[in-house]
Amino acid sequence: MGGCVISNNIINGKGILKWCVKDMPIDKVDTGWRFFSDIDTEEYLNNSTNMSAYSFDKLVDIEPAILFIYDMPIGTDLILITEDDNKFFIDNKTGEKI
Repeated sequence: MGGCVISNNIINGKGILKWCVKDMPIDKVDTGWRFFSDIDTEEYLNNSTNMSAYSFDKLVDIEPAILFIYDMPIGTDLILITEDDNKFFIDNKTGEKI
């Protein structure tokens, strides 16, 4: 499925997946996806060692809901919402539910 960049807060279980942004891939393996947690701050994200490259499958193991957004286009900017036992994405640009 390719690679992506994930906040270490998600990988370490300190935070949960909240923000999903698809940038231009940097190479053939990169999907362009960047994933951020609910506790990531600007200061935290300014330190590049707090983000790491992983396979997209690694994040699917943590949060299977991302399978639904895999093929979305470059420029996609989403937030993952959990209400009760339901999960859905909201487009940050349009406010529409995905």
